[in-house]
This record gives sequence, structure tokens and C-alpha cells, in this order.
Amino acid sequence: MYENKEIQERVILIAVCEREGDDTENSIEELAQLAETAGAEVVGTLVQNMDHAHPGTYFGSGKLEELKDLIWETDADGVICDDELKPIQMKNMQDALDAKVMDRTLLILDIFAARAVTGEGKLQVEMAQLKYSLTRLTGFGRSMSRLGGGIGTRGPGEKKLETDRRVIRNRVAQLNRELKEVVRHRDVTRSQRMKNHTKVAAIVGYTNAGKSTLLNTLTGAGVPEEDRLFATLDPTTRMMELSNHQQVLLTDTVGFIRKLPHHLVEAFKSTLEEAVYADLIVHVVDASNPQWDIQMHVVYETLEELGVRDKRVITLFNKCDCLSGDEVFQDFRADRTLRVSAKTGEGMERFREVLEELLREDKVLLKHTFPYEKAGEIQRIRKYGELLTEEYREDGIYVEAYVPAELM
Repeated sequence: MYENKEIQERVILIAVCEREGDDTENSIEELAQLAETAGAEVVGTLVQNMDHAHPGTYFGSGKLEELKDLIWETDADGVICDDELKPIQMKNMQDALDAKVMDRTLLILDIFAARAVTGEGKLQVEMAQLKYSLTRLTGFGRSMSRLGGGIGTRGPGEKKLETDRRVIRNRVAQLNRELKEVVRHRDVTRSQRMKNHTKVAAIVGYTNAGKSTLLNTLTGAGVPEEDRLFATLDPTTRMMELSNHQQVLLTDTVGFIRKLPHHLVEAFKSTLEEAVYADLIVHVVDASNPQWDIQMHVVYETLEELGVRDKRVITLFNKCDCLSGDEVFQDFRADRTLRVSAKTGEGMERFREVLEELLREDKVLLKHTFPYEKAGEIQRIRKYGELLTEEYREDGIYVEAYVPAELM
């Protein structure tokens, strides 16, 4: 009887530290988490201090020899670079080391490919992978210079490189058409929400900050919760009812990370654009992480790249149940900041109150007496606004309420 067992790849992490205090150590730690998430075992790390990475081999020749020895000593299958490698760097390193070479971008793409569940997610990941591959077809040895053509062709025919490019570009064009259909469907859904005056709050944050846990605690969404990077990839939207009977849609988005591949941001733009059209941004920060301020900066940088500006922000410093209580947290870009624990429910009631207060700022205070023949208007106020007072008088129904400005 034979037992099939998945072989765990052994990898060495490498990086170049260009200047003192450039956060290479923390970045390598995060790379180790990414490698473990992808199913690899980290057996060593190697960092070289130099002004800039070698243009041809990333590491200098001496450090490259040291890395080769380390691969032999640890019986590693390959290396993962903390930066995005140029095609020539990846090829030269593979030739010199005689081992598999990956970079941070390829590792993240692999994780996303494994986690994509919905049709849209799979389309977006494939698009990012193809765009990454397209820039790396050149410089990979003789295999790319094989001539096509055959009997009856004129001249040397089409090179394999050109064939591969054409196949990839055709597939990218097809994926673009399919993603445009997804975007069109999303736009229809969004316009329907606006017609119904439904407010939307987009939950954003660094990966593993606790966004899915927050959504589950507030709405019972049942999204998988795991203490690892990119545990959830596909966005989830759920309705939450506030104490004033108002409803707000909470949309969970894919987590951000430092050095997030540009191809991935482009491919997932239709998903991440939920933050662009949201009425509020709920920024979840892992307060138990020593690098919380750097992670917060990465999130704001990514939002800026997506074109998310002039939005009101509620920053939730999550996982406060893991803190001693003496820590001071600040976010000067946020309109409100709260200490919460999505896991235990601490601070959730206060968060609901703050959400109500900020959503109320978009509404107008209405004081009006409706004739009895127009009593149906009050039902619209109940549905889309916040009814404060309702008095039945001789001349009609007197109402005080906060209603959306567009409903006035």
C-alpha cells in the first residue's frame, strides 16, 4: 500500500539591505509568513548590505557563492527574494545556484491563485499572473529562441518567444472582456444601492488585521477566519441593522500588504473599487502588531493608488484583548478612532454608535406635517431615514426625522 504525501518545499529567504533602518528585517519576517502560507518551510535567511542590488545577479558574486553553499548545507529546493526580480536577475541566479528562484511578487500571486474561490477571483488572479509572465518571457535561455514554422513556410517562421507572447496577449484580451462584464454587473448592483439610498461602509486594512472577524461579529456573515495572511480573498457584502433601524452595507475587501504587486492591484481594481464608491471607510488595524504604524501607512498608500480620497474614515485598533492597556494609538487621518476586539466583541456597541453618528451627517433634519392622504411618505422615511417623532394631529401627521439629502 502506497501513501501519497505532499512534499513540503524547503526555501531560503534573501534580501538586500540598502541602508540602515530600511525595515529589511521586518519585511523578511513577513516574507517568511508568506512562504509558510504558501506551504513552504523556511530553512534559512541571507541578507546582504549594499548600496543597491546587483543589476545582473541581485547579490554580489561573493554573497552568491555563500548562498550556493547554504542551499547545499540546508538541502533547500530554492530561494525566495524579498524584492521583485528583473527577468535577467532571475535567470542568472537560477544558472548560478542551480535551484529554483522566486520573488515576492510570484509568491503572493501563488497564494492568491490557491485562495481564489469565485469566478471573478480566479479571473483576476489569472490576469495578474499572465501580466507578470509577459514581462518575464525574455532572457530565459535557448528555449525561448526556438524557431516555429515548418513545411511550406517562408523564412525562419515565428520564434517561440513571439508565439508565447501572442498566446498570452490573446488570453489577456479575453480575460479583459470577461472582467468588463463583471464590472458592468457590479455597476448595476451599485446603482441599485444608490437608488435605494443604501449606505455602504468598506472594510479595509492590512492582511490578517481581523477584517473577516469584524464582519462576522457584526453581521454573522460566516466568512472563514484564520490567523494567517490572505485567509480570505473574495470580497463579501452583508447588511447590518443599526439601533435606529437604519441599514448599512458592510463590504469586506482583500487585505493589503507592503510591496503589493502592481499587477495584482490592477487586476483586482474592480473589487478594490468598492472602497472608492463607499460612503465610509472602516480601517481595521492590528494593534497587537509592533509594526501597526507601518502597516497603517501601507494601507493609506494603497488607497491613494486606487484613488480613494476625501472619504470619512473610522479607524478600529483591533485585537485590544491582546494588549496590556497602556499603549497609545493614533491615526491623524481618521475622523474617529476606537479600540476594539472583533473576537471578543469589545467596543462593538460604541462602533455602531459612531457609525450612526457619521451616517447621520449625510442626512437633513426634516420637520413637516404630512396630509393624511400622503401618509405613504412616512413609510419611505422609515425605510431610508431615521424617524424621531410621529404625531397624529387634526391637519395631518407631524414628523421629525433625519432623511437622506437626495430624498428631500
